[in-house]
Amino acid sequence: MTINFAGSLLRFKEPKIMGIVNVTPDSFYDGGKLSSEYKILQHVESLLNEGCDFIDIGGCSTRPGAKFPTEKEELKRVISPIRSILKTFPKTRISIDTFRSKVAEISVKEGVVMINDISGGMLDKKMFLLLSKMKIPYILNHMNIKKKIDEKNINTIIIEINNFFSTKIYYLKQYGVNDIILDPGFGFGKTLKQNFKLLKHLSLIGFEDHLIIIGISRKSMIQNFLNISSEESLNATSIIHTLSLLQGVKLLRVHDVKEAIECIKLVQYYRKI
Repeated sequence: MTINFAGSLLRFKEPKIMGIVNVTPDSFYDGGKLSSEYKILQHVESLLNEGCDFIDIGGCSTRPGAKFPTEKEELKRVISPIRSILKTFPKTRISIDTFRSKVAEISVKEGVVMINDISGGMLDKKMFLLLSKMKIPYILNHMNIKKKIDEKNINTIIIEINNFFSTKIYYLKQYGVNDIILDPGFGFGKTLKQNFKLLKHLSLIGFEDHLIIIGISRKSMIQNFLNISSEESLNATSIIHTLSLLQGVKLLRVHDVKEAIECIKLVQYYRKI
């Protein structure tokens, strides 16, 4: 599979890594750590040196209970870092983690090459229209914004997610959007059991026509199950990354690039033996 990034085709023959850059004060793991341009660039340099393929920058925390900043505040948080990153590391592929079409539009004009929307277009009805104009790769995330999925439906979680993707992909195609990456949305309106059911059946997601990305790094499903903190959850994250790669996942959104690449290398070798 190939994705068109600003006129450059990238083939996903092997899994790729997306490094997380949260310029937020309240993200669940790294909120407030990147509080200056120097710290942001230092972090990005580390991610790139370790081998990540994309940088995913976000200015709005989506952890449970987080209060969304205003559009103006979100723009203030992300635009300056985007400019600094591209000035210092001009070949960097940056994804903007936002559900707001205006933030996405301005970010793309600054050089961002992909939009990562946790709401699947549901929190801003102008997002799909923007995509039709920008012709930019889009990460479509499954999110239940109304209520948590009924625990009784644990065995139908895969069907529900695929129905969601099928509907959204249809509309995106009508808007002329072809480069679509699917994120099943671990933790977004799902119970612990449903998250693990999803993990067990990742190979059934996406109809084999679209790349699958997972963002599960140090998330609460790991912490809650093992009763550990986010700081203690790297080992468990690597295990889940490995299980996901074995089911064909092609893009990992991670805090820890080096360890994720080790997972990829081990799985690649395991498959060749």
